[in-house]
Amino acid sequence: MSTKEINELLREVGHGHLGCALEGHPYVVPMHYYFDEPAIYIFTTVGMKTKYMDVNPEVCLQVEDVQNLQHWRSVTVTGRAEHITEQGDIDRVMEFVKTRNPALSPAINRTWIDAWGRAEEMALYRIHPDEMTGRTTDGISSQGS
Repeated sequence: MSTKEINELLREVGHGHLGCALEGHPYVVPMHYYFDEPAIYIFTTVGMKTKYMDVNPEVCLQVEDVQNLQHWRSVTVTGRAEHITEQGDIDRVMEFVKTRNPALSPAINRTWIDAWGRAEEMALYRIHPDEMTGRTTDGISSQGS
């Protein structure tokens, strides 16, 4: 896949699997993301994935679009996750996130209560891609970023 095709897939899909590791233990979790070339943003709750990324910021995001066994595309992004903590940066990124996902607007605050009454603290990360690779039923390519 060309860089243009990789970026198109990242813009179109919006969800994938985030992989991270801590002390030799891998962890992979489904994740929504927001692509603003070249950065990828993750708006999530504090938990195991944030613990892993805060200690070891090296991450991998895998995104796919499978129509059927003969027609699919897949992109893997490796890079470094940065926990965004400055209020000005948070405000700018959250405006971008809200334009991509208006339904998220009521949940956008630092803490919210889930369906079971538990407090959930929110966290925002920026992934700085080091490498992006793409594969389709038409073949494979690797594009450094």
